[in-house]
Amino acid sequence: MQTRNRFFHDAAKIAGGAIGTLEGIRREVEVLVRQQVERVLNKFDLVTRDEFEAVKEMAARTRKENAEILKRVKNLELSKTSRRITKKSPRGKKTNSKKT
Repeated sequence: MQTRNRFFHDAAKIAGGAIGTLEGIRREVEVLVRQQVERVLNKFDLVTRDEFEAVKEMAARTRKENAEILKRVKNLELSKTSRRITKKSPRGKKTNSKKT
């Protein structure tokens, strides 16, 4: 009976050691795979999430500014057109500036 308990005790120790070793191997493989993936992605010259978000924000600001500028231009064009209309003399009334 003592030998049986010792056998199971030794087997449990070996299994525990194997699990610890496998966990270490898993971590090493994970690190190596992560490094490989990062190296491959760097070759593709991809942008980071932070860079993407910064450019996205810049584009949104630029679109908003463009819309505001378009409104200002339209208002200026309208005011210029309305000034032209008010400055013209009414048709049909000609003034004679000749002296007789």
